[in-house]
Amino acid sequence: MNAVQPPVVALQPLQTLGVSFLSRFQGLRDRMPGDGAIRAEAAQVFDRTGLPTQRVEAWKYTSLRPLADIRFREPLTQTDGSASRQLGDVPDLGAPRLVFLDGRFRPDLSDAGLLEGSRDGIDLEHFGHSSAFGERTGSDGVPLVALNTMLAEDGMVLTISSGIAAGTIVLVNLASDMSGEAVDFHPRHTIRLGSGASLTLVEICRGRGTYLHNAVTQISVAEDAVLEHIRWQNEDQHAFHIATVFADVAARGRYEAFVLNMGGRVARAEFHARLDGEGGAVHVHGAQLLRDQQVGDITSIVRHTAPGCSSRQAVRNVLAGRSRGVFQGKIEVTREAQKTDGYQMNAALLLSDEAEIDTKPELEIFADDVKCSHGATVGELDADQMFYLRSRGVPEVQARAILVRAFLAEAIDTVSHEGARAILDGAINAWWTHEEASETA
Repeated sequence: MNAVQPPVVALQPLQTLGVSFLSRFQGLRDRMPGDGAIRAEAAQVFDRTGLPTQRVEAWKYTSLRPLADIRFREPLTQTDGSASRQLGDVPDLGAPRLVFLDGRFRPDLSDAGLLEGSRDGIDLEHFGHSSAFGERTGSDGVPLVALNTMLAEDGMVLTISSGIAAGTIVLVNLASDMSGEAVDFHPRHTIRLGSGASLTLVEICRGRGTYLHNAVTQISVAEDAVLEHIRWQNEDQHAFHIATVFADVAARGRYEAFVLNMGGRVARAEFHARLDGEGGAVHVHGAQLLRDQQVGDITSIVRHTAPGCSSRQAVRNVLAGRSRGVFQGKIEVTREAQKTDGYQMNAALLLSDEAEIDTKPELEIFADDVKCSHGATVGELDADQMFYLRSRGVPEVQARAILVRAFLAEAIDTVSHEGARAILDGAINAWWTHEEASETA
């Protein structure tokens, strides 16, 4: 009698891509930096979860299915001068720069003063040789974090000593198109501020070609410390950008985040913030400017575990063409977190009948003395305001530009760093100029 063979189960496209990532890890695991046990644990998690589909509630509105149509490979080590040319397109803030190309640190393009070990209370090292690798692992159950933990080759570990005002540091993430093939890279960054320290971190993401940029950043803000974290994502229109940020904030500490999503075929910025000490604050603000068939997603989860803390989550979206914006915001308040002050707001301006916004605010409250609220607005350019401007001789295109910039002003004004705010303003103007040209072509 012939044995009954088990049925062959066909893998779904995203499952097939997940298997290819796992296979690559098995081939590289003995040569990768850091603790191999941590990577193996992450691989087990990723093997169990795979890449998230829209059946996963947290990814209900953002599909990674287009990834499955692409065959990704490891990026090649770049030796020519094209990286320097790419860096020339990045605005100069006059501050020290740390440059990563395809997820790998480039000391030749970075500021030498930050590479000499500890300097004025600022210490920089590579994550693979630091105990920071493993503070958050794939065991958190976040699939893209598990993938990052499994395949990360490089990243910075930046430590600011107690009481040090570190000024501004610029983190530049570039993607090359040297091989002409689709690549994926998974940088792992850690920022730690001692008590009373302060830092402005300006993160710029640019690139060329088709690639997956899956970054994880771990942030620790000690008592009375302040971190302003400004992210400008303007990746290639064929790129996929996934950024996951974990921020732990101690008593009276502040984490001020702002993200501008402009590039990428699919782009998601995901924040997980935790307020662990009394009087702490987390502010996650953002803006998304999308066109064509782009998908932009800002997801933020703020967990209040201590009394007297405040949080703000506010995102503004300008959507043209057939683009889609997503905002998922959640405030979690534990029983101990009395006197919590939490607020969420998502506003969308639709410039096209085919544009779409998906918003999902959530409140999960177990304390009884709190002030938490959320709101959402969706609309188009105000006809009365347009008439007012036109009646005073302002051409239609300029009138539309004035109203769009006014809509975004509230979001951009949350950025206190003047140089970074000027860069963001310039990026918005360039986006709108391109949109104007597309409409009149």
